[in-house]
Parts: sequence; C-alpha cells; structure tokens
Amino acid sequence: MPVVDAWMQHPTLRQTNHEMFESLRRWTGMETRTEPLPVATTVAALAEADVEIGLASAWYGPQGPLISNDELAEFVAQSDGRLRGVAGADLSRPMGAVRELRRAVTELGFVALRIVPWLWQLPPTDRLYYPLYAACVDLGIPFCTQVGHTGPMRPSETGRPIPYIDQVALDFPELTIVCGHIGYPWTTEMIAVADKHANVFVDTSAYTARRYPPELVDYLRGRGRRKVLFGSNYPMITPARALEHLDDLGLDDEARELFLTGNARRVFALKA
Repeated sequence: MPVVDAWMQHPTLRQTNHEMFESLRRWTGMETRTEPLPVATTVAALAEADVEIGLASAWYGPQGPLISNDELAEFVAQSDGRLRGVAGADLSRPMGAVRELRRAVTELGFVALRIVPWLWQLPPTDRLYYPLYAACVDLGIPFCTQVGHTGPMRPSETGRPIPYIDQVALDFPELTIVCGHIGYPWTTEMIAVADKHANVFVDTSAYTARRYPPELVDYLRGRGRRKVLFGSNYPMITPARALEHLDDLGLDDEARELFLTGNARRVFALKA
C-alpha cells in the first residue's frame, strides 16, 4: 500500500556535515559529504519503499537555518509531488517566526511546523514556543517535535514527554502534536501522554521496525492503532530499511494501514 513518511528531511551540506551529527555518522557509517544530495536520490529512496508522500522538514537552530524554508520549497518543487514541506522557525525571533510560519503555510504550501527542542536546548514548554503554538492552531496545522533521548551530541532532557508534551497539550488542547522518535527511554510516558490527550500522536522515526520497544508494538496492535505514524528519519535511515521487519510486528490489516498511511493522512490533512 502507499506509505506516508511522517519524519524525514532532504539535507543540505550545512545540516549533513554539522559537528553535532558526528555520533549519527559513527552509528550509521555515513561519511562527510562533499556534494549536495540530489533530490532524485531522495525520491528514489522513497519510491523503493512505496512512500507516496515524505514529510520533509526545514531545520532552524540558534546559529541560523541548516535547511531554510525556501531551500525546502525548492526541494519539494523538484520532487514530482513526492515531498511535502514541514516548516521550521527561529525561536529567538517570536514575531518573525510567526510571520515566517504563516508565509510557509499560505504561500509555500507547507503542512506542519517542526521544532527540534534539543537543537535549541529549550524544552517545548519554554515561552518562546507559545506564539507558534497559537499560530499552528489558527492555521490548522500540526506541531511536530522530537521526544526521547538525543542521538546527536546535545543534552536529552528536552525530549521528556512528561512534563513537557503533557503540559503543552494541557495549555493548547486544540493543538495537534506529533512526537517523533518514539520517546525512548520514556516510551511508556509517551504512550500515557498520547492516551491522555486526543490530539497527541507518536511517530516511529529514527527506529527500524525490529527496534520498536515492545510496549509501543503492543500499543500499535491495540488501542494505539490510531495514534502511531510511520517515520524513517531519512537520510539517517531509509524507509526501506526502517520497514524491513514490519511483518514481524504482527499487525492486522487495519492497524497496518493506519500506521503506514491512514493516520498521517488524517493528522496532516494530506490529499493524494
């Protein structure tokens, strides 16, 4: 069936070669790149796993954009419809960030906002996020963020589902929140927060199917089947590799369809 990849990026050299990703390059065997990755290579990697739509994101940090919204828009334009844009924002400029988010959605056609808390070393409850949460609600788009420990060489505290995601969901009950990277080693916390809040979801990016924690697999098979979205974290992990052992999870047909495509299409309001 067609797949939606809820967390990926088409990288620039600024992002791929950044010093904070040294640990990921060591784990994956990826080498420092000297030439930009062609969009065609990313499209081919998605097609290999029947990924119909990849939600590629911009990356903004305290030192500036690693993948700007305009760069991402160019990648999307070159992807033959395979990529959809997820905006980034500069937390240090709250009003400028809100205006840029509105531009990304209304002019560039982006479908969500993603902020990676460890990149800013600010938890999602920091006041600098709150104007953007209000803008997301107003624009009718999800807020995507990272939960769990931090693979790159930055502190992990900002990835705790409790208290951070729980508090944001209490403060903004109309905000749809998609939490990438499972939440390990706080996966049980993440499941509890997703159960508690109707608009909180989990995506499986940065993990292959064989490495999903058992409690997440049980949740995906049962009551959480409408709460979990597939994500790869490409180019760190290709979608094909992430899904290689999907059959071993024992998902029924409904759970499999919701996980691979149905939940993402509903949450991100995606059309074919």
